[in-house]
Amino acid sequence: MYMFTIDSTTYDETQLNMIQIEQLITKHRTLVGRIKKNQRYYEGHHDIRHRRKKLKTSANNRIVCNHAKDISDTATGYFMNSPISYATFDDEGQENIDKLTEAFDRADVDDVDSDNAHDMSVCGVAYEYVYIKQDTTEIALRNIEADHTFLVYDDTIEQNLLFGVYYYRYKDAITSKYCYRATVCTKNYVNTMILECSGQKHQMINEPIPHYFGNVPIIEYRNNKLCIGDFEQQISLIDAYNKLTSDRVNDKEQFVEALLVIYGSLMGDDNEEVSEVMKILKENGLLELPADARAEYISRTFDENGMEVLRKAIKEDIYTFSHVPNLTDENFVGNSSGVAMEYKLLGLQMITGEKEKYYKKALKRRIELFCNYLNLKAIAVNPNNVKITFTRQLPKNLNELAQMIANLSGKV
Repeated sequence: MYMFTIDSTTYDETQLNMIQIEQLITKHRTLVGRIKKNQRYYEGHHDIRHRRKKLKTSANNRIVCNHAKDISDTATGYFMNSPISYATFDDEGQENIDKLTEAFDRADVDDVDSDNAHDMSVCGVAYEYVYIKQDTTEIALRNIEADHTFLVYDDTIEQNLLFGVYYYRYKDAITSKYCYRATVCTKNYVNTMILECSGQKHQMINEPIPHYFGNVPIIEYRNNKLCIGDFEQQISLIDAYNKLTSDRVNDKEQFVEALLVIYGSLMGDDNEEVSEVMKILKENGLLELPADARAEYISRTFDENGMEVLRKAIKEDIYTFSHVPNLTDENFVGNSSGVAMEYKLLGLQMITGEKEKYYKKALKRRIELFCNYLNLKAIAVNPNNVKITFTRQLPKNLNELAQMIANLSGKV
């Protein structure tokens, strides 16, 4: 995970250095190739689809087995399958967070959380933008693209957040030149600028607009410490599985289209007669030959059992190293013991715990931004008193639970 830092001694949020921001965007564009590759694999656009055979006559099936999507969907569903709940740490009930939860409901935070969890799993990081709806005073949230967003910190040991940048590249209709339109959010202002467009080096679209959130309104959600996607490190195994599956189908196809070789006899004196004989052979499946002649197919033999063992080994490695269980595996589904199920989900529990740790950290920033804005409307909510709870929905072994109750009956 690359962290963007600048010298804070020359930083002024009211007078942003647009040349410096353009340099940061250029640097960011050199780093997003990894994120784009992860997104491509999730969508099923794997490298196998671009494979070319040296011989045009040979079979070239390009089969995509999208384990990337399966891993990401399973991890995301387990992590964010239920809405996050909020309560107060105040046992005496003096702290009321109803206004905060109502603001969350109006902002559709559950939908944004789901989108964030998906981006975290695929890209390794997610971003959201907190803003005020146009012509209203209500807070809104939006999940923004991970490959077009980054945060900038100071170069001190504390790494204090200075500003966030959300940008996109477009083509000017008049000059046909490409340029960037960037939204830069500082602690107190929102700046919109165009960089390298229409023959002008840099231009600010409008004056800095105050946002009243009291902090940078772009929030980063990390999947883990290094911002690695759930299937990112298994892409080479996924490629190997795709190649093996495609080659198996190629071998089957070449076996069906094997060449027929005839020894000691001719099928005709010219091409027309040969074609007629081949037509009869194809329709009737019968070939008459002299007593001393013979016919056989030229085909390549392959070890089907060995390829099946290799396929299962690669598939097992994909799920083993991703720590996400294969829910269609017979061993996983067939063993209904509660303890055994917990052991099989141990890896998923570990990566989900890592996700939850970083998500809570980012949620505290979201709560702080909401509370700061609500305080301006005379709605006092202490962000430090908000309790965040994640809920997991696991299948229950009711038979085992019933047996436990029966065994404890009269004793407990």
